[in-house]
Amino acid sequence: MLLFSLGTGLQLAMSLLGTLWLATAVHASAAPARDDVTVVGNYTGPLRPQIHFSPPKGFMNDPNGMFRDGNGIWHYYYQYNPAGTNPGNQHWGHATSSDLYHWTNQPPALFPKDNLFVMSGSAVVDVNNTSGLFPNQTNGVVAIYTLIEINDGVSGAQQQAMAYSHDGGYHFTPFDSNPIIPSNSTQFRDPKVIWYEDHWVMAIAYSADVSIGIYTSPNLINWTHASNFTGIGSLGVQWETPNLVRMPYYNNRGEREEDMWLLLIGINPGAPKGGSGTQYFLGNFNGTHFTAVDHVARWLDFGKDHYAGQFFYQHSEDDEPVFMTWASNWQYAEVAPTDSDNWRSVTALPRRTYLTKDAVDWKLVSIPYDMSPVMGETLWEKSVVNETTTVVDFSEVESSAVYWEANVTGIPETGIPGTAVLNFTFTNPESGDYIRGGYYFGGYNDFYLDRGGAQAFDNMFFTDKFSTNSFATDGEWSMSGVLDRSIVEVFLNGGIDSVTSIFFPKEPLTVMTIALTDLPQSMQVSIRVSALESSWAEMAMSDGFVWGNQTVS
Repeated sequence: MLLFSLGTGLQLAMSLLGTLWLATAVHASAAPARDDVTVVGNYTGPLRPQIHFSPPKGFMNDPNGMFRDGNGIWHYYYQYNPAGTNPGNQHWGHATSSDLYHWTNQPPALFPKDNLFVMSGSAVVDVNNTSGLFPNQTNGVVAIYTLIEINDGVSGAQQQAMAYSHDGGYHFTPFDSNPIIPSNSTQFRDPKVIWYEDHWVMAIAYSADVSIGIYTSPNLINWTHASNFTGIGSLGVQWETPNLVRMPYYNNRGEREEDMWLLLIGINPGAPKGGSGTQYFLGNFNGTHFTAVDHVARWLDFGKDHYAGQFFYQHSEDDEPVFMTWASNWQYAEVAPTDSDNWRSVTALPRRTYLTKDAVDWKLVSIPYDMSPVMGETLWEKSVVNETTTVVDFSEVESSAVYWEANVTGIPETGIPGTAVLNFTFTNPESGDYIRGGYYFGGYNDFYLDRGGAQAFDNMFFTDKFSTNSFATDGEWSMSGVLDRSIVEVFLNGGIDSVTSIFFPKEPLTVMTIALTDLPQSMQVSIRVSALESSWAEMAMSDGFVWGNQTVS
């Protein structure tokens, strides 16, 4: 994670100068009176997402340690400033959930002390007590993170530290012999730790060198450098927030083949669409070295708000890879207009993931984790053909959040006019706010998303439009999506491609229009629109506030 606490113009200037860490950001806000209590939040604001996770108040960015405990509870930690709506004063926020949608805010798990600040990292469950810190215990949690010392506004070296928890991840004790990996570098951060066969493996960024280091350890305490990965893909200005993960591979017939490995690398600044972005490489890993199958840089998302994500810690090879990411971009994260409600930033939906290979290339497929806990009543469902326009008014949906899907069959291989299109638009009829998207069945098979009609935010880096090519398979094409007040996510062909985009309307969007134009007679389109139920409203107390867990002390 890289903290920027400066205007966009200065940000660009600093990037060009190669100044990649701003120490003053850490002092942007005063610390709260106590770090060990749950922060209370108000989740009722018109821009506050209702099924996505966002902090109770303050500023959130990178996902950090993430694991599922033996009772099936998901633990989500994140970079967090509880005292202000800009980065600085970094803590590890903490929330727990049984379904990845209904979250209980917990007290911060790690917090700054004196001039030492806790930055991004990861968490593991030391079931075999390799560290020796958990005698007679199989649920000991270890957090591994970047520690930085700030003196008189000057940032020192980035070193790697650890803390351990005897109560399943609620309270942590810093390791007495920190740092576990000392360093003189100011560009050495974001350790992601996994278990491989009989030892621990850490992927970590040498940020300014655009390189990822691989370290190994038998016990989480003593680490040995094993290899570096560098020199291919998109370099940007720096690399950070790496993830190394075993990934299931399914061929285009849906048959599972031998697993592959993925190395995810964040770029900020310098991603192709500007600011932050995440590329991934697929290849093989032997416990010390990652070898990519090619030099192609592939991107997790074709939008601009999908960065610094992490996979939940996998206890075994059989664990499904589940992913969560920060839905923002460092070009404008610090000026998003939600600060008036005393919060900034949101995570994208939790995703199930696997690898496949379509007609063009390898793809990391990502689809929302089981949404049944928040799926509400069906607002409209029908099969339609050719020239049809459907209008769905969801102004009475309390959450202002909806799910939709469109499944298209009978797509001919030839003879589709370039004007054959499925368009969707979300609007507020009173304010004129809108976002829209659509898919052209002819020509280059373009899908586009346009957030330019949301009028509450104007920023030179807040790109309006995003597009990709999406192809039918065996005469079929599909789309699904979630609109949640100020974030939209769309999944094409079952998650072969996806786009994540935040947007800020003056008034909530309340009407969805789906329009079909010039479709050949052979094509059938099945459409469903459903309400989504607010997970945060269910967590609120009678005073309207989400208090979280106030019993942990």
